[in-house]
Amino acid sequence: MTTLPSTAPLDLAAAWGGRSQTVDLDGPVHWVDFGGPDGRDDESGPAPVVLVHGLGGSHLNWVGVAPALAQHRRVVALDLPGFGLSPAHGRATTVQHNAAVLSRFVHEVLGRPVVLVGNSMGGMVSMILASRRPEQVVGLVLVDPSLPTPGQRPDPQVAVTFGLYAVPRVGERFLRRLNTRYTDRQRVLGTVALCFADPSRADPAVIDAGVELAAWRRQQDGQETEFLGAARSILAMLRRPRRYDALIAAIDRPVLLVHGTRDRFVPVGAARRTAALNPTWRAAYLEGRGHTPQLEAPDEVLAHVEPWLASLP
Repeated sequence: MTTLPSTAPLDLAAAWGGRSQTVDLDGPVHWVDFGGPDGRDDESGPAPVVLVHGLGGSHLNWVGVAPALAQHRRVVALDLPGFGLSPAHGRATTVQHNAAVLSRFVHEVLGRPVVLVGNSMGGMVSMILASRRPEQVVGLVLVDPSLPTPGQRPDPQVAVTFGLYAVPRVGERFLRRLNTRYTDRQRVLGTVALCFADPSRADPAVIDAGVELAAWRRQQDGQETEFLGAARSILAMLRRPRRYDALIAAIDRPVLLVHGTRDRFVPVGAARRTAALNPTWRAAYLEGRGHTPQLEAPDEVLAHVEPWLASLP
């Protein structure tokens, strides 16, 4: 591992107590350290929490809950290659490759088993790592994770969008059109409208930081390819629900599933189905919340996550 100087082009999480750092894992990986209760992280303390964002997301997806979680244990959030402030630099951005990067991050940066907290694609990446390298994982918190959806009716807008993503060349043209037709703020607000059941609950400061990040990413080469590489790998996993169900069932660590009942990307029925197939999991359903409840209703998410974390061995 090579620890790079503080070369992050933006320091977006400082307002929430985060300290930006960059590590070389066959290319730069930006991560944010939100600290811990005493500023230290030793083997006698509770396992650190690693926050893993979803498709198109970044460390900013966690600023609503990270400061509170850091009162009790060390908390970090990383930008997976191809997202946030971590350019791919030639690395693949599939969920499988990013699970391998996450594994290296846990081993080389933190050096001890962790609790993974993943939202959407980050939940899928976290489950892949937990199935491959269980010794690195103490427990999993899955916040509206990407899950198999057999028998569930998809949201029409989401279905059309991902249908476009799936088609070579069409997905690339679609993303380029979005980037040229809409301003950075319009694109961020459009994402909020999809991910929140109630967009009025979005924190203006998080939106402003997201706009700044979107403007920086728009200047980077290859961002459409990086995004679509991840999106298409998610779709490939979801097209094999039995195989994905088997991977999920093989996880032998404590799991807390938190899911919004008005999630347009992953219907709540998919979460209830997965919870029924894995009866050792603890499940909590947030009434009237969307795909990113950690931003839409952080206090409600913390009300479930904090006592569950305290119950871990």
